[in-house]
Amino acid sequence: MSFILDNSNVFLKAFLKYNINNPLRIAHYLAQLSHESGNFTRLVENLNYTPEGLASTSPFNSRMTVVQRNLYGRTASHPANQIMIANIGYANSNGNGNVASGDGWRFRGRGLIQLTGRANYEAYKKYSGYDVVTNPDLLLQVGIAIDCAAWFFSVYKDLNSLADANLITKITQKINGKTNGLADRISKFKFYKAQNITIELLKKKAKPLPNFNSIRTYAFNWLSPFNNTKQS
Repeated sequence: MSFILDNSNVFLKAFLKYNINNPLRIAHYLAQLSHESGNFTRLVENLNYTPEGLASTSPFNSRMTVVQRNLYGRTASHPANQIMIANIGYANSNGNGNVASGDGWRFRGRGLIQLTGRANYEAYKKYSGYDVVTNPDLLLQVGIAIDCAAWFFSVYKDLNSLADANLITKITQKINGKTNGLADRISKFKFYKAQNITIELLKKKAKPLPNFNSIRTYAFNWLSPFNNTKQS
């Protein structure tokens, strides 16, 4: 809860802007964000996979050959080549170009919702005015990351009505494409639902809003695309 309370005014602004305005919608939104961002500790995708991890993780399991997984995945003899993993795994999908275009790495998952793919970046730029296509690392700014996640939840995926109906599996499918991590998302939803977070509560906790355009990119260790956090 500390991340939410520390950024209460930013969350409040996003909730009011995108009609995430009752405890059930808020709980579903925060549960999904918490899962996608590793409990609000990660604003960029970690691709530090082993060959075995790549073989069991979509889309890398279907888009990388055994040779490529062994060549680029993390082993005892070499680190993961995260750039090539992204460029191969995300090529020719979600508006990305081919492997040589570098779009897979350029538009890898960022922000609290882990926005992925050129098409999604372009859609958020068009809606918000933040040029995350030219400068994808804008999504590493917490204020923009929160706004983008709220846009993705409420506008781009139209999940407020599913939240009202308490359909967490369908919400997960629309965010993730499948049901990866569903048990963890359910556990996090139960936690945030029990907190009964309301607009009124956030108003009481609200702190002065930052100027999103002047915030420098956060440089915590966990934001580095070459961090040592291990994936399976």
